[in-house]
Amino acid sequence: MRAIVIEDKQLRWAEVPDPEPGEGEVVVDVTAAAVNRADLLQRQGHYPPPPGAPVYPGLECSGVISAVGPGVGGHHVGERVCALLAGGGYAERVAVPVGQLLPVPVGLSLVEATALPEVACTVWSNVVAHDRLRSGETFLVHGGGSGIGTFAVQLGKALGATVLVTARAAKHERLRALGADVTIDYQEQDFVRVVHDVTGGRGADVVLDIIGAKYLARNIEALAPNGRISVIGFQGGTRTELDLGALMAKRGSVSSTSLRARPPAEKARIVSGVRDQVWPLVAAGVVKPVIHATFPLSEAAEAQRVLESSDHLGKLVLLR
Repeated sequence: MRAIVIEDKQLRWAEVPDPEPGEGEVVVDVTAAAVNRADLLQRQGHYPPPPGAPVYPGLECSGVISAVGPGVGGHHVGERVCALLAGGGYAERVAVPVGQLLPVPVGLSLVEATALPEVACTVWSNVVAHDRLRSGETFLVHGGGSGIGTFAVQLGKALGATVLVTARAAKHERLRALGADVTIDYQEQDFVRVVHDVTGGRGADVVLDIIGAKYLARNIEALAPNGRISVIGFQGGTRTELDLGALMAKRGSVSSTSLRARPPAEKARIVSGVRDQVWPLVAAGVVKPVIHATFPLSEAAEAQRVLESSDHLGKLVLLR
């Protein structure tokens, strides 16, 4: 088969061995794969795949099962699926543990489904399973124009939260159409002040942050009593000082998680939660995939360039 390999921090389309399904795995013939910032980090040498994972980039895909490994029940050759991956999506075929498979949501094409597994599992595991966002609470989403951001806005609204989102001004109209109650231009506005103005000084109950160190102190300042901050990215750095007194005064909490390195059993539990709680919202059209553009798989380098520019809104998808 062919796959995108990384050589000297560059992406190259190459012939590679076909995957074989191991115990509890299936092989998926890839129809489409989505592009994520973790792929950029892997190309740059900063985010290697976990042990045993394919070396090719790609954290989610959709396609058709073409082979079933030992010990697999409930899945069959020819089945249409999408999947959360530890790697390998930038390829014609990929082996996937069955616990990381998801059905293609009712009403969606395989290409549309590709845009969902990684963002749905990331947002659900942090915002719902960990931070317990509830109806009536205030939810602050940073990086609203990203795949994570566009999904988080929709899920937050579906859960009954008031959603505030930071993004470039050019993206505000689309984000409001997705359900954002308040859009904040981080280049011109102080998001802390806006959050306090909107909430009457109370603050945000849950903050989903892709920036990291640069925003930590301000996120705490924007936090409501008993608020929760989930840090899922480090675009603003990994090191800063933490004022424990300020955090304690809010009775707040800060967590930082990643999805890729979690054990398969833990990923399977997250995937199961997404299937039970998020997929019905997708089938009902309450939460929709947002795809900015598609590219041939062989043009993955161009797709990553667009992602690095941050001019997109939603997901970038590679087509086989």
